[in-house]
Amino acid sequence: MANNKNFFQNVVSEMKKVSWPTGQETARFTMIVAMTVIFFLAFFYALDLGITALIDLL
Repeated sequence: MANNKNFFQNVVSEMKKVSWPTGQETARFTMIVAMTVIFFLAFFYALDLGITALIDLL
């Protein structure tokens, strides 16, 4: 039981050292991820359409 108490004390100690992002940073990073996903979605969709058109020509 002493090991569990020591473990949780260490967890709390380490969590206090974490540098959490601000709300503005979180919103910005979320927007960057969403835009990247949309870009790759469009890119691979266009690539798929192109490959499908090439296959249909054959």
